Amino acid sequence: MKILKEGDTKKVACERCGCFQNATFKLRDVPVSDGSGLVKNILVGVCDACDTVAVIPHQSTPAIKTQLDKQRKAVEGRVPSHLIDILNLASDKLGAQTDFVPSLIKYYIHALSKNVIAPTELPVLLESELAKGRANKRISLKGRYIAEEVERVKASAHIGSTTELLKGVVLKINDEILVHQKQDRIKELENLVAATA
Repeated sequence: MKILKEGDTKKVACERCGCFQNATFKLRDVPVSDGSGLVKNILVGVCDACDTVAVIPHQSTPAIKTQLDKQRKAVEGRVPSHLIDILNLASDKLGAQTDFVPSLIKYYIHALSKNVIAPTELPVLLESELAKGRANKRISLKGRYIAEEVERVKASAHIGSTTELLKGVVLKINDEILVHQKQDRIKELENLVAATA
């Protein structure tokens, strides 16, 4: 792969002009094609004739991906403090630090969205005494697919709010890791902890 730099020129097919034109590589802000935002200050080939972005070099792809990831909305909810304690205890049981908690929750949301874990069990867990309490702690998750996976699980489990879903996920973690100590799940998560430590 040839690495281009600012000021380099190349003949490119310009969509706006409808023909091949000379393009100069410059730093520009580029709108995302689906209208979801703006990727700032990336190297692009600008048509010398019409001054529009005619080509985006492959080397700009990681910068675009990074900026798009930053623009993704976080999934958030407020839960009772004892649910955070459960997450911290589960992480400890798996041999991880508390900074593993977001990964643990995302693992479960992903497994629930793929029906590896049955999402229909969540509403039952939400009826338990542990689901109650003043919501004074925040859970915030970021990831490329987390928002769509949360929506998928909410639909499958017939849970209306993201906060209730997060509470159900924490209670599922409690059930599998701390209460019933489901060994196959624990082993899989311990491997994940080892791989990310």
